[in-house]
Amino acid sequence: MRDITLEELLEAGCHFGHQVNRRNPKADEYIFEERSGVHIIDLDKTRDGIVSAGKYMKDLSRSGGYVVLVGTKRQAKQIVKDEVERARNAGTKGIFYVITRWVGGTLTNFSEVSKNFKKLRDLNDFLSGDKKSEYTKREILLMERERDKLRHLYEGIIDMDRIPDALCIIGTQLEKTAVSEAKSNGIEVVGIVDTNSDPTQIQYPIPANDDAVGSIKLITAYLTDAWIEGASQKQEQEEKDAKTEAEKAAKPAVEKKEVKPKKEVVKVKKQKPPKKKAKKASS
Repeated sequence: MRDITLEELLEAGCHFGHQVNRRNPKADEYIFEERSGVHIIDLDKTRDGIVSAGKYMKDLSRSGGYVVLVGTKRQAKQIVKDEVERARNAGTKGIFYVITRWVGGTLTNFSEVSKNFKKLRDLNDFLSGDKKSEYTKREILLMERERDKLRHLYEGIIDMDRIPDALCIIGTQLEKTAVSEAKSNGIEVVGIVDTNSDPTQIQYPIPANDDAVGSIKLITAYLTDAWIEGASQKQEQEEKDAKTEAEKAAKPAVEKKEVKPKKEVVKVKKQKPPKKKAKKASS
């Protein structure tokens, strides 16, 4: 993982917090100072949070885990979607996104919510096939509306076949339902926490500006890079293991031959038969 500098964080605007009157007392440890009625975030702690979260993301990816990036803010939507698509195009698996609205029960009632995933997949297959010609225009229109509604909510998690291992939330203050569900299910949360947020609910808090596009882009890209790196290490290890197994299978089994002790050959001397005595002639 690359090193991230304070200059990068400063240029991205990660240090700007909210107005003083919106401060959350639990975020005081991340506040450097107050300037013109706005809190300034301590960028040393921002960098520490990013590095810690990046290491966690890399380890999770390497172990084959699942993560959902949640960014429903207007500034974060396209960034989150683009970064997840970038990770998928790099060949990684297990990374998903939510950019419209967190549907209650996504974690706490996954078995029911996941039925909508299947419904969306079925509608996609049906509407892209030839069988729709057997239905009226009105029926097709209603199905398209239903598909669009489901796609709006579940497009980024349609292929998620189990509860994720972690959430990565852009702006934890706005995603209290997601944070609460994660806590109920023992799911780790990586999150950008601004000065108006409660960092104690987040396992991997990143104190930073959660409104500036530059801040969101920098942090999300760093975490995505960590995910891609972890997936790459996982693939390399799998290839190495497969090569080792193939070499073992190709190598002929060396059987230990039993060395039989040589039998001692005892030479038996042939005994000559006794000579017959000649009979005396009768007189």
